[in-house]
Amino acid sequence: MLIVRSPVRISFGGGGTDLPAYYEQFGGAVLSVAINKYFYTILGKRIDDRIQIISSDLRVFESLHDLSAMQGAKSPLEIPIAVLKHLDFKFPVDLFLASEIHPGTGLGSSASVCVNLLKTLTTYLHRPISKYDLAEESFHVARNILGRNIGKQDEYAAAFGGLNYISFGPDGRVSVDPLKVSPDFAQELQLHLMLFFTGEAHHSWSILKEQETATRERRGPAVDALHEVKALGAKMRNALLEEDLDHFAQFLHLAWMAKRRVSARISDARIDRLYDLARQHGALGGKITGAGGGGFLLLFCPSDRHSAVRNAFREQGLQEMKFAFDMQGAHVLVDDPFIDGDERGGHRWVFIPNETIGV
Repeated sequence: MLIVRSPVRISFGGGGTDLPAYYEQFGGAVLSVAINKYFYTILGKRIDDRIQIISSDLRVFESLHDLSAMQGAKSPLEIPIAVLKHLDFKFPVDLFLASEIHPGTGLGSSASVCVNLLKTLTTYLHRPISKYDLAEESFHVARNILGRNIGKQDEYAAAFGGLNYISFGPDGRVSVDPLKVSPDFAQELQLHLMLFFTGEAHHSWSILKEQETATRERRGPAVDALHEVKALGAKMRNALLEEDLDHFAQFLHLAWMAKRRVSARISDARIDRLYDLARQHGALGGKITGAGGGGFLLLFCPSDRHSAVRNAFREQGLQEMKFAFDMQGAHVLVDDPFIDGDERGGHRWVFIPNETIGV
């Protein structure tokens, strides 16, 4: 029995500069933190020669004898099928998939799925993989195998966990720089953040495709806005390192104003109205998580104004999601051969008779 979990993330600044169309020209950088909302994979040994995939969230399953027969394109299970094919995985197993977050909510859940499955299957295959390679292989599966217009930040956030400033070089190389802040300050930052689900979930790939098309032009409003988004992300990083929450909130607000100029589809009248309502009740900054258009609204708000914001949003029918920071990233929770008698299990125990133990 093997159980693995990986977190989703919230991004504070720099989103959009992790797309190849941008960082290959200018270099990109994103400030984000992983949170304790997870995707889980439970792998168990089968006694036949089939691979069965069950998704509790999508309420679908697929059971196949031949990996090559798996048709992943346009399937609800296209990510696990693509990962299995990528690894040429041929062992008979059950894969039970479950998430605490619905897809299309702007928290990087699709990347968390891919990272989690790669972590699970490489662990089962006894193929050690670094966090960098885990993120890069996940990006390769999503970008090159599944053909999605995605950036790199979500895979790195899921693989590494923690509060990080992630830089993307023109050559594709990535550097993950954990922010070294005190535990008390990290807790204070966390207590200032609120997440509200707007009630709209959708995949952001079409928005990202539009951004990539606009960004391939070296000049123009979208590129200028992304330059500003990246610069403000760096300012947010510096504010956190200086433990200056006032300036962090200010830069978060300015970054959202800049991000809205990247594409007309990032925000809409309802999101703008909700953000203005939050500001009227005490929020100092915020943004829509992910590429925009829906999902979760992230707010930075002093704790003494939380009740006012909650009450205002409750009248709008919005639900708050409580969360905390995750510092582990993709992580094996259980790897025990005795649960299902799987000889490939990672932990092996040797029992020594009592009489042989000295006293």
